This record gives sequence, structure tokens and C-alpha cells, in this order.
Amino acid sequence: MYEELKEEIKTCEGYVPKIYKCSEGFDTIFYGHKITPDDDYEHDIEYTKEEGEKVFEEDFKKTVEAAERLIGSRTINYIAKEVLVNMVYQIGEGGVSKFKNMWSALDREDYGEASFQMLDSLWAKQTPNRANKLAAKMRGAKS
Repeated sequence: MYEELKEEIKTCEGYVPKIYKCSEGFDTIFYGHKITPDDDYEHDIEYTKEEGEKVFEEDFKKTVEAAERLIGSRTINYIAKEVLVNMVYQIGEGGVSKFKNMWSALDREDYGEASFQMLDSLWAKQTPNRANKLAAKMRGAKS
């Protein structure tokens, strides 16, 4: 399930087998995995793709759960849900929860307005390529 979405996120994130600093200054590895105190990765060590895939699968599972918490009882279609999962993977549940006007539009199943509200954000200014791609996908969602 979600195989195309997983590949879309991997393409957006890119793969790095060593620790690097993300645009927000956090230590990160693999497909945008933000290193936590529970992780035991070391700087200047290149980790295997197999390990990166395992971490991605766990991160993806947590991301879907977070997106589903945000969606709650809203009625939205699968395309909009995929957009939200992608956004949560990138900026987290807390970050996506702050898109109040987007959520209001989604409550009305107004995917065009939700798309507009996605682009009216700091996130869209910081990562315009990804934001534009996801906003276009959201615009294509139909109720």
C-alpha cells in the first residue's frame, strides 16, 4: 500500500547515507530522517541502503499515523490524503496542523482553496518546488 507515495517522498527527500545538516540545521540521514536521541548514528560513517530503507519504512508508518490523526473524521479523498502524508513527512504533524486555512478548506472539500492556502505559507517559500508539486496534486483532488 502507498508504494507510489513512498517513491514520491523518497524522490523529494533524496537519499544520503551519512549524517548531514538539513535546511533547518538538524542532523539528518537517509531519506530526511531527523536524528533523535534514540538513534546511534555517528558522523562520517556511511550506512547501508538496507538500513536506510528500514528507517524509511518506520518513518513512513509513523507519518501515516500522524496524518490520520490530523485528518480525524474529515471526509477527504485519497489524493488529498497522500498530499497530507507527504507534507507531514517533511514538516511534521505539528507543522501541518498549523495550516488552519488549508484545514478549513479541506473541511469543505474545497481542494482548490486548500491548494492555494498551502502556497500561502513559509513552507512554500522555503521549499517552493515541493510545495508547488504538492499544491498541484491537491488541486487535482476531486470530492
